[in-house]
Amino acid sequence: MLRPTRNYLLAIMAGLPVSLGVIFHADMWMLWVGYVALLFLLGGLDVILALSKSQLAVEVDAPRILHLGEPANIDLTLRAPGWRAKTMVEANIEIDGDVRPVPITELSFDGAGSAFCELSLEPERRGTFEVGKIHLRWPGPMGLFTRTTSVDVGREVSVVPNIIAVRRAAIRLASHNTFLHGMKQQKYIGDGTEFDALREYIPGLNIRDINWRASARHRKLLCRENRCERNHRVVLAIDTGHLMREPLEGVPKLDHAINIGLLLGYMSLKVGDQVGLFGFDSEPRGYLEPQPGVRTMQRLLEQSARLDYSTHETNFTLALADLANKLRRRAIVVVLTDFNDPIGAELMVDNLTWLAKRHLVIFAAIRDPTLDEIANSNPDSLEAVNRAVVAGDMRRDREVVITKLRRRGIFCVDGAPSEISVELINRYLEIHRRELV
Repeated sequence: MLRPTRNYLLAIMAGLPVSLGVIFHADMWMLWVGYVALLFLLGGLDVILALSKSQLAVEVDAPRILHLGEPANIDLTLRAPGWRAKTMVEANIEIDGDVRPVPITELSFDGAGSAFCELSLEPERRGTFEVGKIHLRWPGPMGLFTRTTSVDVGREVSVVPNIIAVRRAAIRLASHNTFLHGMKQQKYIGDGTEFDALREYIPGLNIRDINWRASARHRKLLCRENRCERNHRVVLAIDTGHLMREPLEGVPKLDHAINIGLLLGYMSLKVGDQVGLFGFDSEPRGYLEPQPGVRTMQRLLEQSARLDYSTHETNFTLALADLANKLRRRAIVVVLTDFNDPIGAELMVDNLTWLAKRHLVIFAAIRDPTLDEIANSNPDSLEAVNRAVVAGDMRRDREVVITKLRRRGIFCVDGAPSEISVELINRYLEIHRRELV
């Protein structure tokens, strides 16, 4: 598309006095015609000599995954073989999603007929957004007309949680000796049920591990060495209901739950288990089949980006029934959620109890740390006393629900976002050691 520039419009307006002079002096019409012809001639030359769309090749390299809080760039490269003139091109990106506005960027052609720039992207929330079009505009050599064109990118970008903290926590936990148990075939006496090897009995070993048949055959006492079973199925069931929209420490509970789940998923993949992801609120919101291997972490990130913030109330009956229907084998189901009162949690408790009859369920509740701070504070006013009493009642009601779940055979972890990750992984490793799956 061709558009006249401000300079061209000013040149046209500069000819208005000449056109008015024709009214008083008829001989000036020749000058007016000549001026108009000159403007058309210069405008036509500017259009002809300008860089055409057919000469321009556009290359766009947009990332498919962004980490929340970490800016990324879209690489824009323009190529015009044979074009030697220095031309300034304005680039504007069209984005549909929660991303900070990208300012118009200028890039200049060098003598080799190419131009390059980086368009910065800074997502404001987790989810997905689409890079629609990139609009380009450049002037002619005399600056009288501008050409515009659009390049359809059509790239969907996933904004996933920032896993830098996840990696740091994983490295810290991986350095602990208990983490190695399960990832490698360590010779921990008495742990595990899967046969690994036979070794000669020495004082201090468990006499119940003596293999009498092999000992009779070799005429010396031989002991079984066991190892932990691996390749378990772990499903991260993340609640995306309206309660998970509540911010804790400036971050919604849902994002805390996703970060905790990704950390546990990373550790589970390291010990050789299969990890999947399930999102739910009033209905199931996505399911990733448990898979092994390092590439599964990338799939978990992409799937977690699709878990949107919901305003619906969580339907545990529908969600857990759908999950149980998808799981054909016994699995470790980690439910990351939260609740407000024991009455509203009754249905949640009943459905988790039903799910625990077939699968091993870990219930992880994300607690607001301010609840304990208010309950344990020393009130100095009547209003502060009221708040402390209410916080204490809410904490007792919460403990009632947690106790009820534990009595029904469900492993429970309840804590602040900064504490629950380590406690959840310790519980997971304990389940591995005790061979409870």
